[in-house]
Amino acid sequence: MNILIVITVFFAMEGATWLIHKYVMHGFLWSLHADHHDHSTEGPFEKNDYFFVIFALPVIAVMYYGSTQGFNYIFYIGLGIALYGMAYFFVHDIFIHQRFSFLKNTKNPYLLAIRRAHKQHHKHLGKHEGECFGFLWVPVKYFKMYFNKK
Repeated sequence: MNILIVITVFFAMEGATWLIHKYVMHGFLWSLHADHHDHSTEGPFEKNDYFFVIFALPVIAVMYYGSTQGFNYIFYIGLGIALYGMAYFFVHDIFIHQRFSFLKNTKNPYLLAIRRAHKQHHKHLGKHEGECFGFLWVPVKYFKMYFNKK
């Protein structure tokens, strides 16, 4: 049952991520996210990196609370969110934005589709007119670009 909770929460996080990205990061917290689009920050960190802390602290608290209750379902909800956050870091920060050179020349159609959709998202430098707010699942047209190649 616990693994089912983790898997369900992990996949549900895609919807939550889309909503948070569109309405929080491109909404009232645009001031923290803007430098991720316009690359106005010098150095290895951006204001956008504060979202790591903003999202990690509640997850740590949920996992801690769930662990003090005998590792109940609350812990496993937090674990699902934490695993999604780790996947987000590896795919978004390491693979897409190449903070570390990793899979730079991949031929994997799924990874190429995600990278292309994210590039479309970043072509919009402003708060509005955005697209592709998802992370692991992006519009089908991007998958078709790479999966239909013969």
